[in-house]
Amino acid sequence: MEQIVLNNGTYIQISVSDEQKFFARELVSHSITHHHISNIWDKSKDRLAQTRMMRFTGTLGEVVFADCYHLPRPARSFGATDGQDWGQDFLIRSDTEDFAVDIKSMKRRSGILVGDYVLNIPSSQLHKPGSKTSHYFCISFHQSRTEGTIASLLGFIDKQSLENGEIGTLYCAGAKRRRADGSAFTFNEPTYEVLFSDIAPPVVTNSLRRINGFRVCQLK
Repeated sequence: MEQIVLNNGTYIQISVSDEQKFFARELVSHSITHHHISNIWDKSKDRLAQTRMMRFTGTLGEVVFADCYHLPRPARSFGATDGQDWGQDFLIRSDTEDFAVDIKSMKRRSGILVGDYVLNIPSSQLHKPGSKTSHYFCISFHQSRTEGTIASLLGFIDKQSLENGEIGTLYCAGAKRRRADGSAFTFNEPTYEVLFSDIAPPVVTNSLRRINGFRVCQLK
């Protein structure tokens, strides 16, 4: 099978199976029942009711990533500030370097993604003492009327490049931002914004190409 090497601005879409969603849902239910811990969104009172859905989205992202690259699936789901995994959802070893990957998952209304869409990473998370993260991996989920749940694998963000200011923009607490739809919001804490166009595309393997719904997409 011919190897595919993606350029910046391209991403992968695959179908998410019912079994993957069931597995993630079971982990979240166990977490909510047995792990009464604070969430990163607790400071925002209007989001407290969304705990289950936010944990599900994050956990599903980890399950999908694990299955894509033949890694062990997560055994627990938290969504907490105190970093039980120290920002290392997965450890990927190579001959030259080890990658401690923190999966960043989000929901969007559509799988048509634009280069100036952003991933937000709180400064407190990026600079957390003891953090093991070397890279972030961004996944976006949307619901298709005809294909069910679709995962868009956007790719990697080098944490060091973000810290050094080579990519991303840091906004202070209280900074106001305007969304593409014209609505506005205010950052509750210092936060880095990373453009989708600055995310390094995922690695395409032969097994990944065989996943149901696989296709290569271009940022608009």
